[in-house]
Amino acid sequence: MLSSKEYEEIFPALKRKINGHKLIYLDNAATTLRPKEVMDAVNEYSLNHHANVHRSTHTLAAEATKYYEDARSKVANFINSETEEVIFTKGATESLNLIAYSIADSNILRSDDEILISTIEHHANFVPWQQIAKIFNLKIKYYPAKSGIFDLSDFLKHITNKTRLVSITALSNVTGQLIPVNTLIKQIRNIRQDVIIVVDGAQAVPHLPIDVKKMDCDFIAFSGHKMLGPTGIGVLYGKRKYLNEMTPFLFGGEMIDKVSTDGTTFNVLPYKFEAGTPNVDGAVGLAKAIEILERIGMDNIQEHEKQLTSYALKKLKELDFLEIFGPQDETQQSIISFNIKGVHPHDVAHLLNDLTGIAIRSGHHCAQPLMKEFGTSATCRISFYVYNEEEDVDKLCDGLKKVWEWLK
Repeated sequence: MLSSKEYEEIFPALKRKINGHKLIYLDNAATTLRPKEVMDAVNEYSLNHHANVHRSTHTLAAEATKYYEDARSKVANFINSETEEVIFTKGATESLNLIAYSIADSNILRSDDEILISTIEHHANFVPWQQIAKIFNLKIKYYPAKSGIFDLSDFLKHITNKTRLVSITALSNVTGQLIPVNTLIKQIRNIRQDVIIVVDGAQAVPHLPIDVKKMDCDFIAFSGHKMLGPTGIGVLYGKRKYLNEMTPFLFGGEMIDKVSTDGTTFNVLPYKFEAGTPNVDGAVGLAKAIEILERIGMDNIQEHEKQLTSYALKKLKELDFLEIFGPQDETQQSIISFNIKGVHPHDVAHLLNDLTGIAIRSGHHCAQPLMKEFGTSATCRISFYVYNEEEDVDKLCDGLKKVWEWLK
């Protein structure tokens, strides 16, 4: 890992002062800071090579197409998939909606099939399944995670002979609990071979090595902006056998094969799911972000965040005015949620920003079923990335003591 000074050169925002205090950015689960290198790559493409892709024959169009397809290859290599199994979307939310609607619309699920999701999911992996169950008259079951903590053996008890699809987060966006997805998938396959398994990788892909072939998931969804890339670009990986069978989610542009008044046929993968003009700038930025992550090393990133999370849990537990949510053990990575007893999380977040320059998230984190399990409507959330260090945790703890003194 690099030093804090080196990271300041890579991420200009880290040099900012907030109310006279050096910025400490602990809101990485919402979005990560942008490296100058990513923005330079996007600008260079935009200023010198920008054109529409897969359409025209002129030089700029050929260059734009190469940039876009090179980005797809970069993503495929990053998660160890086939290139045509990588679909560019607007983000993890659109990826999950695409899977849900296309699978339901393709009659891959029958009316007596069950969809199994958990109560620790964020809304993007919760609401789409609720909605398609309603629209297509499917059945949905919820695994109620006790105290908001996922238990593998308990979850497997909910797999029945009617279970046809499981959609599960790989890392909770509220508690930071790392779900043993590889083991989970293997054990589900031992029970039933034909269960379709969708992984919400929004919080996992940016923080640990992901190999979709080793994982054996059928789909995984993630966003570029949570892994140093621009907003508005995301990825859906899907196994070819399902993607070929699924109907397109959006229609028009490059996803078309032949159109006549008699009907329309659709393009091959991956273009079948990429209607309209794609976000080429975003794809270029995501490719550069992946280059940076690979340079640092995903194993190094995971180990750094494991150590930082462990250190933060130890320090936060020393503050007896805090209530901490989640497993609080070695299964927790990069994210911690807590509340100051008797104080609204929004007040804590505002005061931390104003008094110390520390940026955290407060709210329900798009996970209201999980908030209900915790018996609260909102929490404070800190989340780490490559540029955070133990000194940030120490300053956070000092800041929380100040806030407590102000408000108790």
